Amino acid sequence: MVAGRVPLLPRLNDKDTGMSDFFDNWTVQVRKGLLEMCILTALKHREYYGYDLVKSLVGIPGLGVTEGTIYPLLSRLRRHGLITSRLEESNEGPARKYYLLTQAGQEVIGSMDQHLKTLIKGIRTLQKEET
Repeated sequence: MVAGRVPLLPRLNDKDTGMSDFFDNWTVQVRKGLLEMCILTALKHREYYGYDLVKSLVGIPGLGVTEGTIYPLLSRLRRHGLITSRLEESNEGPARKYYLLTQAGQEVIGSMDQHLKTLIKGIRTLQKEET
């Protein structure tokens, strides 16, 4: 295990390093694919100060969020017009940056939600066929 890394899901048999590596890579890819969706979903409900957004996402089991992961994604989502940001002076230190979902972001998160529901429904169908 990488130093400082918290296991997110039960590990495969550690004797089978190849399968364990495969599973670890798969979980990384799943998290990457869902992280943007989680950011947009959180901003769908209210405006967030960057650090508060990080704290809310850290609470999602299996997501594996850090500040270093979130801020580059926020910049990318802003460049794509899915979120906006504004600076607000703070009595507690430097100005804080707040993020809010745009109309385009609301449309994208709606599409993401529908796509994920369709995928999950398909996976559940496959799982039922196995039994």
